Amino acid sequence: MTAEFVVLLVVVVTALAFDFTNGFHDTGNAMATSIATGALKPKIAVTLSATLNLVGAFLSVEVAATVAKGVVDLDTVGGSDLLLIVFAGLVGAILWNIATWLFGLPSSSSHALFGGLIGAALASIGVQGVVWDGVLGKVLLPAVLAPVIAALVSTVGIWSMHRLTRPVSIENRDRGFRMGQIGTASLMSLAHGTNDAQKTMGVIFLALVAHGSITADTEMPFWVKVACAVAIALGTYLGGWRIIRTLGKGLVEIAPPQGLAAESSSAAIILTSSHFGLPLSTTHVATGSILGTGLGTKGAEVRWSVARRMVVAWLITLPCAAVVGAVCWAIAHMIGGMPGVLVVFAILCGLALFMWLRSRRQPIDASNVTAEWDDSLAPTPGASEAVTGEGRS
Repeated sequence: MTAEFVVLLVVVVTALAFDFTNGFHDTGNAMATSIATGALKPKIAVTLSATLNLVGAFLSVEVAATVAKGVVDLDTVGGSDLLLIVFAGLVGAILWNIATWLFGLPSSSSHALFGGLIGAALASIGVQGVVWDGVLGKVLLPAVLAPVIAALVSTVGIWSMHRLTRPVSIENRDRGFRMGQIGTASLMSLAHGTNDAQKTMGVIFLALVAHGSITADTEMPFWVKVACAVAIALGTYLGGWRIIRTLGKGLVEIAPPQGLAAESSSAAIILTSSHFGLPLSTTHVATGSILGTGLGTKGAEVRWSVARRMVVAWLITLPCAAVVGAVCWAIAHMIGGMPGVLVVFAILCGLALFMWLRSRRQPIDASNVTAEWDDSLAPTPGASEAVTGEGRS
């Protein structure tokens, strides 16, 4: 077994680890509103979401093609240099995903990945190593437009629902909407699989091209599709309870009509973006949709302090992941070869373990994910319960 092949294995394992974190980080995008309204029990919700994420991953490869060929310039870099860029970018994305999960902040796994790749590419070969047209047109522009469009669509949707169901009793209305939520939440999970699992497929494709196992024109290998589908499904089944709580209870107090409107809007937008190969942030879309239902419901409370924290996390995701990706590339490059990659991998494992242990001080799980929201604590550095307002039930 050659050193180059060992490095490739480490990169593939790291990519699947990112896919796993993407799953538990983004479970709330599909299921937070259904869990909050009681349409689905927490454990049933994450099981259903995991199953549909698995199915959705096989429906398209358009987004995977964008990630594989639209961020790093394959004509500028290749071989072991490209492999190291991919690895460092993944480490940056994973660390950002786990850190934001710790604080219960629904940031974008997609932008963490792109940020990590861009940072590593800049550190390695400079500005010419990044496909800036692709980054601007298929990453940054959708990032700005997606939450705005989602908020507008869901605002109109919830307003229309209230108008159409006005003659119906609240009890019958809510029962019908909860049943509808099972369908829309399922569609949202399917949409998430079609968009997010493919991002990891694109990264592994990049790694295989760098190693020389395939060419840039090769069709996506079937084993890559299967591995990525299983990884994101397992992560989803784990349940990102901290982020589910923030989306389901922290932003808007969600009733069944709002849940149905938010899920329908999000699923429609994400499926459309997947069709056109746009690696959209499901987090941005879901958050925008939930916010829109609050704006479109008379008397609904929107917790703007929570919304502001989310927006700050969105703004710093790409640059922070880029910095971490660049630092990881520098460490691996300085040590050199397989030893450098293994040192960075060890750093990743150590930091991930530290953050997981830190989360155990204030556990959020299926038993308390729908507890009443308490945002009275002032944010203090290093205290996840203060930043998110999470508490024990």
